Amino acid sequence: MRRLSAPEKTRRPGRLRLWLRRNRGLARPAAAGLAGVAAIAGAVALWRGLEPERALSVWRERALSLTAAWGLAVQEITVEGRRNAPGPLLLEASGLARGMPILAVSPALVRERIEAIPWVARATVQRRLPGHVHIAIVEREAFALWQRQGRFALIDRAGNVIVENDVAPFAGLPLVVGAGAARAAAALLDEIARFPEVKLRVTAAIRVGERRWNLRLASGADVMLPEGAEAAAIERLAALHRDHGLLDRSLAAIDMRLPDRLVLRPVSAPEPTPGARQAPRRPT
Repeated sequence: MRRLSAPEKTRRPGRLRLWLRRNRGLARPAAAGLAGVAAIAGAVALWRGLEPERALSVWRERALSLTAAWGLAVQEITVEGRRNAPGPLLLEASGLARGMPILAVSPALVRERIEAIPWVARATVQRRLPGHVHIAIVEREAFALWQRQGRFALIDRAGNVIVENDVAPFAGLPLVVGAGAARAAAALLDEIARFPEVKLRVTAAIRVGERRWNLRLASGADVMLPEGAEAAAIERLAALHRDHGLLDRSLAAIDMRLPDRLVLRPVSAPEPTPGARQAPRRPT
């Protein structure tokens, strides 16, 4: 929906204009002060032999310091939408500090710095004159834990790493293991979530060769899923459990890779791939 502009006569004044109206007595001294600062800065630049760009920078710094002295300085910083992103990290990334000239704050630059924090998906930054900076963030959603090479990371649905190692508060999330598991996890975990009896018994999903999945069950068995046909296999697995209690049996493996047969390997049978049954562990 497009918002229409009000006619010129009824258009609401901006924040700076409102502030100047409330502080009308400062307006004329402000203009004189800026002119004085410009003259002084220009004289200093000439005396020092500064380049024009450096002279302009000196003038800008003097002018911004003067606006801060008049009351256009950061006094309040508020954040909306924060749940997990550390507050001190947000403040440090923003580069904001109380007392700095608010007209020196670049909302676009502050937004760019804040969006570089792994927890932050999107951010908006507003200057609310005379002294308030408001930051609104949308955080990434913690989706699963990813274990690879003995290390843990917290990931979102897209497989982006949010936090590494310090993931104990999220130990209840699904666990995926192995190279390539983070990027491929969402589709598999969504299918598992459709069948509560399967989800309840799966302790980890292990990516094999970056092309297919094994499901580690609470019983210790591995369910070997077929490459590219995971959804149909999980639906079949749920039906077999409802009819025969398959997921609670004492088995070493349930091989579903062949479309026309189901292979059950008892615990006593030798395992075909050494290392394939390395038990994933959860963070503590």
